[in-house]
Amino acid sequence: MEALQISAMTLACAAGKGIGALRPALAEGRSGLRANDYPGCELETWIGRVDGVEDIVLEDDLARFQCRNNQLAAIALDLDGFRESAAELLERHRPERIACVVGTSTAGISSTERAFRELDAQGAFRPEHVMPWVHTPHTSAAFVAAALGLAGPVQTVSTACSSSAKVFATAARLIETGFADAAVVGGVDSLCLSVLYGFHSLELVSPDPCRPFDRSRTGLNLGEAAGFAILERESKHALGRLLGWGETSDAHHMASPHPEGEGAITAMRQALDRAGLPPEAIGYVNCHGTATPMNDRIETAALRTVFGDPPPASSTKAWTGHTLGAAGITEAVFSLMALADGYLPASLNCSVPEPGAADFILRDGRRERVGAVMSNSFGFGGSNCTLVLGAA
Repeated sequence: MEALQISAMTLACAAGKGIGALRPALAEGRSGLRANDYPGCELETWIGRVDGVEDIVLEDDLARFQCRNNQLAAIALDLDGFRESAAELLERHRPERIACVVGTSTAGISSTERAFRELDAQGAFRPEHVMPWVHTPHTSAAFVAAALGLAGPVQTVSTACSSSAKVFATAARLIETGFADAAVVGGVDSLCLSVLYGFHSLELVSPDPCRPFDRSRTGLNLGEAAGFAILERESKHALGRLLGWGETSDAHHMASPHPEGEGAITAMRQALDRAGLPPEAIGYVNCHGTATPMNDRIETAALRTVFGDPPPASSTKAWTGHTLGAAGITEAVFSLMALADGYLPASLNCSVPEPGAADFILRDGRRERVGAVMSNSFGFGGSNCTLVLGAA
């Protein structure tokens, strides 16, 4: 495939707001997880909550999008000069030629939860909760397009934890087939009671800070994040390149990965094939690494199958929590940072790695320049996506 330039990126998550805040957090091992303090939730767990989301007020025409998810998206759009980069993009391309593809799984559901809790005496939504631009899975993509003045194709990808990795593949197809000349891609998911109690009911949530790939791991921590990037064919200020992507669907089980990792293996191989790279060209893998016993064991075996001798790898979820529909963009940004900075982050809290991963899971950060990295995102229902990213 034709490599696409990544000319801008931004990320807001529990570990920090903006690339400048995230660099020292990764280098110093400062996790953004904290004991659960989400309003109305009494679960004993740790979460990756972003400070200040509740204080954001969307004004004028954007007021119709007011909800936690879009407030979090607005924080990210104001970081790393991203709005300015989007404005410059509009000078290079007509608005109708710029696509907007956003991944999410929670969308405006926290506002919908409140609307149902506060039904009127007749069982209908109260007037203040009648918000058609919020009570829809499409709210996040519609908000971002409106906030940036984009008028090209607007798409929402909602495939659980692979959502905002698959936005890169979707945007690449739109550009390749001529529907767009450039694209703003990203993902945003915010904490809500449905997610916190839903994952708890599946017995996947850890009462302690998560430990990806550690033998004593007991489950995941949930988090929230918003991140965005700009894809185009040419850029004078590229931060990295999208070299390849792979997408598969296990269709094995609603909440469990394929026991042999078949879909994950195929997604990784597809991404390498599209990039035209052999496995040994990958210098670092940002794993899906949720810290659930089954996920980490299966991903370890899948990496062994694809690479034989895997390159240095880690999961960054112990910094951010599992940000669900925003996990793909969160970890793509971390992967691009690894390329740009020559710093491979550790798998935080991993003291005694899974036996099959002990030789390649990073327990300490490493200064090392690499030319290509892989980022894995494997979602519920067996929806898998792998990205291969290259240095600028």
